[in-house]
Amino acid sequence: MASTERSSGPLAGIRVLDLSRVLAGPWSSQALGDLGADVIKVEQPGQGDDTRRWGPPFLEDGSNDAAYYLCTNRNKHSIAVNMADPAGAALLRRLAGQSDIVLENFRVGGLAKYGLDYESLRAENPGLIYCSITGFGQDGPYKDRGGYDFLIQGMSGLMSVTGHPDGEPGGGPIKVGVPISDLVTGLYATISILAALNHRNATGEGQYIDCALLDTQVSLLVNQASNYMNGGMVPRRLGNAHPNTVPYQDFTCADGGILVALGNDRQFRAFCTLIGREDLANDPRYASNGGRSTNRHDLIPAMQKTISAWQSADLIARMEAAGLPGGKVNTIPEILADPQIAHRGLIRDMERSDGTPVKVLGFPGKLSRTPASYRKAPPRCGEDTAAVLRATLGLGDEEIDRLRAAGVIAETL
Repeated sequence: MASTERSSGPLAGIRVLDLSRVLAGPWSSQALGDLGADVIKVEQPGQGDDTRRWGPPFLEDGSNDAAYYLCTNRNKHSIAVNMADPAGAALLRRLAGQSDIVLENFRVGGLAKYGLDYESLRAENPGLIYCSITGFGQDGPYKDRGGYDFLIQGMSGLMSVTGHPDGEPGGGPIKVGVPISDLVTGLYATISILAALNHRNATGEGQYIDCALLDTQVSLLVNQASNYMNGGMVPRRLGNAHPNTVPYQDFTCADGGILVALGNDRQFRAFCTLIGREDLANDPRYASNGGRSTNRHDLIPAMQKTISAWQSADLIARMEAAGLPGGKVNTIPEILADPQIAHRGLIRDMERSDGTPVKVLGFPGKLSRTPASYRKAPPRCGEDTAAVLRATLGLGDEEIDRLRAAGVIAETL
């Protein structure tokens, strides 16, 4: 392949042909790459992944790639192949024949005309694991609709429980500040792929995986959905309050906000003692979480009145000393400069093939024997085309030159 350190991770020797773009699919393939898989990212010549243009900000290195693209495309080889050209589709079918995993997020049935659908590819590679990511899945009344994170956040019910209640300042449904539906679907795709790999190790059989953004986001309604299905309680927006646990929200100190996350009765009593409100701890209405939840409209204002006299740093320090969970709402720059994040090594410095430095957020799982690795910075579009075709398909320079001249492939030099 191109100039990269050879993987020794837990997925070393596994090849992924990544036909996906934007976020959900690339998030999954990046995780597989971090764990050692050899990921071949297929992009459209002259255009590349859409997120390369999702800026500003852009990386000023001549590629003009957006910072967005950099967040989800490390540990991949980029090849630019025109799959709409029969010769390009043939190249990709050959690559799929030598791959363990194919990952794609085209509309339902969109790859069949290129012979890149699961049924076509498994005929030549029966051990292939093929994962499709769509908005609504491969069947059902919505299967032909396009699915986007913002749309899914709303349709799934997530936005009905996110934001301040109607009637309050700023009230109304709010999306999560990161594309959570895309990201978690990518993670579920990764989990499913790893399960399919284990099945193949045991049986030799590949399989088809159908992941849908709507399915994933609905599954993440967890306690809110259970509250309704099993308790008849219709979830609603509570701002930063918790629907079941009280107090578990933000409060305002004299100099700004603080987060208080008390998960049981003992913590509640200890916190009340800490702030000098033993009367609240001894009030029978608040003795249990159920009582606090029922009477939150009396309890929270009483707590807020006392907390408002504290300096936030003082109260956080006192809570930490008492072993009570609390903290502040950090900005992105603040958390990226936090000593805990530095200690955990979450920010990684990488270097593109032309020497341009890039910072990425690392893989958060700490594997004691087979840790994640950071072998290749997010590539420029098509920079590995010739190297991949030589190493994987055995193409010679003459054939590569012919494909390049015909516009079937492209490279960034």
